[in-house]
Amino acid sequence: MTDIWSPIKLVNMQLPHRLAMAPMTRSRAKPDGTPGDLAAEYYAQRATMGLLISEGTQPSADGQGYLATPGIYTGDHVAGWRKVTNAVHAAGARLFVQLMHVGRMSHPDNTPHHRQPVAPSAVAPDVDMFTMKGMQPIPEPRELTTDEVRQTVADFAHAARRAVEAGADGVEVHGANGYLVHQFLAPNANHRTDRYGGSMGNRARFAVEVVRAIADAIGPEKTAIRLSPGIPTNGIAEGQDNDDLYRHLAKEFDKMGLAYVHLLYVRNDPLLVDIRKALGGTLIVNRPGRTREQVGADVAAGLADIEALGVMALANPDLVDRLRTGAPFNEVRSALFYAGGGAEGYTDYPFVDRA
Repeated sequence: MTDIWSPIKLVNMQLPHRLAMAPMTRSRAKPDGTPGDLAAEYYAQRATMGLLISEGTQPSADGQGYLATPGIYTGDHVAGWRKVTNAVHAAGARLFVQLMHVGRMSHPDNTPHHRQPVAPSAVAPDVDMFTMKGMQPIPEPRELTTDEVRQTVADFAHAARRAVEAGADGVEVHGANGYLVHQFLAPNANHRTDRYGGSMGNRARFAVEVVRAIADAIGPEKTAIRLSPGIPTNGIAEGQDNDDLYRHLAKEFDKMGLAYVHLLYVRNDPLLVDIRKALGGTLIVNRPGRTREQVGADVAAGLADIEALGVMALANPDLVDRLRTGAPFNEVRSALFYAGGGAEGYTDYPFVDRA
């Protein structure tokens, strides 16, 4: 039986075990979107995770939604991320940069151009967002024209090239959590009548085109995507009615020979099994709220090749050692997940041999 401590080859990369660090927004970038001064230290501290997936990183000005999130579309962004990738590689790990276009999950006060958010359709998510003026309702977005959808696909490909230029081992498209790609997939957020809306295939088209454009730009072995089937986040409502769309996507992505597909998953049902069967390549599964005792269960059951861990890795830079030895975990300081721009709650979590 395979367990999480078995090495695995991820395309052309040899990984020491079957754990990965999940992407987590930390809101510590500089005002222009360049990774903050401590970002290289933060990621390198967690290098024993083997595969690190970065925080959500906007591929364009329209893609930004939250304050102090990084970008990867300008020369300064590339220079900032190069410091991160150099530090991660020197520490022996691999880094995929997650490309996150938030779509309607934005506010003009949080973006460099202060424009109305864009989305598949002019449907507001009916949630509030933190801005420098405090919590504010997210405004109704502007529906992207068909030409703008195509340009957004090109923006993703451009950002992927920039990430590789910065030394990243690959990129992961954020197709989950109610952001732009997920908005195209969800019937309650996508009311379009062109080739990107309506039928299951049309709603899946944007995700497929984004991933294909990136694979063409940097190679399928450096391309991945994250999905969250049926998870009602940020105003998205799918339920099990959309399960066949994810079966369709799994088959489409399998044809491309991607580095991996990453599922944020909370259910135990045939969909996960079906996606697993459809993918000839690597499947990463991230279970929110997984306990220490549950780590490794999906790999052992054959439902995943790799398990991604989020908050555990955030609070324990030496998580792999703690899991191996049974050492206690650090206390999670959730109030500091996004607070400030300094080391507190970011790079100051102790290692077990220094605790």
